[in-house]
Amino acid sequence: MTDLFTSAGLDAAAPRPLADRLRPASLDEVVGQDHLLGNGAPLSRMLQAGRLSSLILWGPPGVGKTTIARLLANEAALDFEQISAIFSGVADLRKVFERAKARRAAGKGTLLFVDEIHRFNKAQQDGFLPHVEQGVITLIGATTENPSFELNAALLSRAQVFTLKRLDEDALEKLLERAEREEGRSLPLTPDARAALRVMADGDGRFALNLAEELFAEPEDRSLIEAKDLGELVQRRAPIYDKGQESHYNLASALQKSIRGSDADAALYWAARMIVGGEDPKFILRRLVVIASEDIGNADPQALPIAIAAKDAYEFLGQPEGEIAIGQLVAYLATAPKSNRSHVAFKKAKAAAHETGSLAPPPHAMNAPTKLMKSLGYSDGYVYDHDTDDGFAGLDYFPPEMERRAFYQPSQFGFDKEIAKRLEFWARKRRGVRDRNDK
Repeated sequence: MTDLFTSAGLDAAAPRPLADRLRPASLDEVVGQDHLLGNGAPLSRMLQAGRLSSLILWGPPGVGKTTIARLLANEAALDFEQISAIFSGVADLRKVFERAKARRAAGKGTLLFVDEIHRFNKAQQDGFLPHVEQGVITLIGATTENPSFELNAALLSRAQVFTLKRLDEDALEKLLERAEREEGRSLPLTPDARAALRVMADGDGRFALNLAEELFAEPEDRSLIEAKDLGELVQRRAPIYDKGQESHYNLASALQKSIRGSDADAALYWAARMIVGGEDPKFILRRLVVIASEDIGNADPQALPIAIAAKDAYEFLGQPEGEIAIGQLVAYLATAPKSNRSHVAFKKAKAAAHETGSLAPPPHAMNAPTKLMKSLGYSDGYVYDHDTDDGFAGLDYFPPEMERRAFYQPSQFGFDKEIAKRLEFWARKRRGVRDRNDK
């Protein structure tokens, strides 16, 4: 089986990037994915049983998806075909399937590796199904996006999904040590700078080796590089963040749940991650306005106007000063008392509205601007609340055919507690009015 350079038509003696030279030659050399490849792990069990089914490898960039697919083909004695959904179309797939059928007729199998498989549209994804079902190919698709969102249900039903993890510090350190053995010398880094390099790689092994290659290009007699100087020598990796895909929603969820859980430091971190990742600050502010009502509500009635003020401040100030208002708002919301009771109450009221249909208000709740409406009893029995001693007449405003329901039940936190006292006072008064009217 040829490697990537040979298959690309390059001479074996041509210069090769460090990451390619260090590509694992066997599955036990793959780092950071023991949950899939270790003893007793799913992929190991498949190979030991002599059966390799179609797979979807889901994980971030630089964690070994392509390498694992190539090694699985080698272990299962299958011819390896590789295409990218970004650069390939129907004609390319047809040629692959024809070659695979020819191999099958000769008693050989084909492993088709499709990189970025989520980029294929529904019709293209459906095109794999008959060839997988007939055993013409064993399909391994690689994706950085959640397969349940991006892949057809029919394709998912025919392939097992395995999740690859971002490489942790231990795995990245193993790669750096391999790089040093390959180059025959140590990286010119202080211990702190070495740790900083692992952080900069952000779980991407290929990126870590590319950084290492840049550092090996430095003069051998130079002094060790400090952490503070590392960023000037190598390009910092942008955090993985796709505004249109899963990470967008995952970080937005983490922000809201951190605020709901009153974890101000975590909330500030996730908001910062979204900003650094290139998220539109207006999206973050819209989410924070929702949180002010949904998660804080009347426990702190100032939360919503402060959220709106932060939105206005950002629009007035722009970048980067407008981010100050975002940080202030996140900290305020996270440390505010929490109550979702008004949000829950409105959902219950909406459900009741669906149940009860077109019930009319009680007569005293309706206006009577015409003689006809007055003759029909509109506004009969209405008492102007401001004319009463307590500013509360105790009338029931539900439809006459509908029993009262207690949708809103404030919590005992923040201002919600004061509202609960008022509601109880009004409920007692209303019961008194009802009892008098019943006598």
